[in-house]
Amino acid sequence: MSRGNPDNLRRAAAAKSAAAHSRADHGIREMIRRNDPVTFRGLAQTAGVSLDFLYRNPEIRHRVEQLRTQQRGAPPAPSPPADPDHPSSVVRTLTVQITELKRRHREEVQTLKSALEAVHGENLELRRRLGGHRPHPAEISPSSNC
Repeated sequence: MSRGNPDNLRRAAAAKSAAAHSRADHGIREMIRRNDPVTFRGLAQTAGVSLDFLYRNPEIRHRVEQLRTQQRGAPPAPSPPADPDHPSSVVRTLTVQITELKRRHREEVQTLKSALEAVHGENLELRRRLGGHRPHPAEISPSSNC
């Protein structure tokens, strides 16, 4: 004698499969709407279904492969013509100018640092030649301040 009701199990399995199929269809539409690349892994994650289900379902597998091929071969959307007064062109131009100013500033700072190092070296050399002796404030006589 068999236990359980096999018809109920078949109906439950069919309902589960239909629900997964519906989620996969919705997932494909959602990925297209968001302009996401249609892949099996991406669809499995978006739709909440298993990769095995997607690969074993011939209709969904064909759609995913077809969409994937279309997306690979689709040319990129043409960029709008460059308008020099368009805000993005102005921003791009200003960004280039700022980058150039920063580069020149860095070079100038480096040149000044090098010059300062050279002057410090010359100053040290002159102090060594003079004997490096500086009078301490206590050594200065009060009469010399007059």
